[in-house]
Amino acid sequence: MNLHRMLRQRAAEGRPLRVGLIGAGKFGTMYLSQALRTPGIHLVGVADLQPVRAKAALKRVGWPADRLGAKGFTDAAKRGTTRIVDDAFALISAPEVDVVIDATGHPAAGIAHVLACCEHGKHVVMVNVEADALAGPLLARRAQEAGIVYSLAYGDQPALICEMVDWARTAGFEVIAAGKGTKYLPEYHASTPDTVWPHYGIAPEDAKAGGMNAQMFNSFLDGTKSAIEMAAVANATGLTPAPDGLAFPPCGVDDLPHLLRPASEGGLLHHRGQVEVVSSVERDRRTVFRDLRWGVYVTFAGDTDYVRRCFKEYGLHTDSSGNYTAMYKPYHLIGLELGVSVASVGLRREPTGAADGWRGDVVATAKRDLKAGETLDGEGGFTVYGKLMPATDSLAAGGLPLGLAHGVKLLKPVPAGRPVRWTDVEIDATQPAVAFRREMERTFAAALSGAASRPRSSRARARG
Repeated sequence: MNLHRMLRQRAAEGRPLRVGLIGAGKFGTMYLSQALRTPGIHLVGVADLQPVRAKAALKRVGWPADRLGAKGFTDAAKRGTTRIVDDAFALISAPEVDVVIDATGHPAAGIAHVLACCEHGKHVVMVNVEADALAGPLLARRAQEAGIVYSLAYGDQPALICEMVDWARTAGFEVIAAGKGTKYLPEYHASTPDTVWPHYGIAPEDAKAGGMNAQMFNSFLDGTKSAIEMAAVANATGLTPAPDGLAFPPCGVDDLPHLLRPASEGGLLHHRGQVEVVSSVERDRRTVFRDLRWGVYVTFAGDTDYVRRCFKEYGLHTDSSGNYTAMYKPYHLIGLELGVSVASVGLRREPTGAADGWRGDVVATAKRDLKAGETLDGEGGFTVYGKLMPATDSLAAGGLPLGLAHGVKLLKPVPAGRPVRWTDVEIDATQPAVAFRREMERTFAAALSGAASRPRSSRARARG
């Protein structure tokens, strides 16, 4: 990729990429550990609502004490030190910062940060996939109009999947399916922060002692995080969800070509060109053989006798027809890999994945029978989980996006398993995140209407 060579050259020239990080949680801290070891990178500033936590994170990963305590961003840039602040917008507006990383995980804050980056001409790496699932298509468009790069975060699974999809297509293959692995059983959709720990084999008292966030962990278990990540992949690649969303079929790496092919040819897919998440757990709770719980995959087609023969000659694992095969990465390194996005954005002006349309949406869906007057508590909570839907269906149904389903009161009862609608809740339409999401719906409505009216085969040809 030559990115490391380019970084070394920038270091030799005394022109490092000047980076600002918003959010010093787990993902952000993992990046800090590697930024310290990467040539050509200068971490000018860290913004966190708790500066003490940010300083502790820097110390924990070995940041030298003499590189902290800058008096301002200008001072930090001159002396090669790092400024810690509690104001993300001060960091974004600082002339000394070239690339901003949003690692907050807060959808409304993420939207505000990207729009500020557009205003101040700062490239942005969006670890905040929650904001991307809520409004990524319009955020990416605004960034393009502002002349900045908006990018998904390498190390997080969506960007790794985008890379695999791009690799396959660049090599001339049609992508049949792409996605990730996770631990899933149907009953997990009803999981709450009170029931999450036994599913992970962790005692509640140990989780508390370790400072683990039950609601965050539950968002991975109840299917919400998978829906969010697959919406990001769909919007960035042109792959689309099945009408019923994610099926989470149990599947090991050896079965990817067999199961992740169209149902018309013996597989499980609704259509060619689909996003799907595979489970590491059989429905009877047995562990899937050679599971892909931590990894990502892509299945693709040979579609000619010659290519199918090559698959066989070079030992690729295929389905019984010999036409479908797969590539996968068994692991992802989360924030430890984030520097790939920073370098790609800062040196090549190229994202490691970014929405170029609205194809997938994540709609708040009732975990149980909800009563009028109840307040929704958002991602990983007690009331709703996120369900992946085709954007056309979400728009037609008036589905409430999961990213806005926090702290809003229900006006009507919603039965278990049914998506919550905008008309079911009392919500302040003047809130910036709500207004921006509504603008996105209006902006993409005509294109979605046109896509829905075309036969699926025509849509597949249009995606290439």
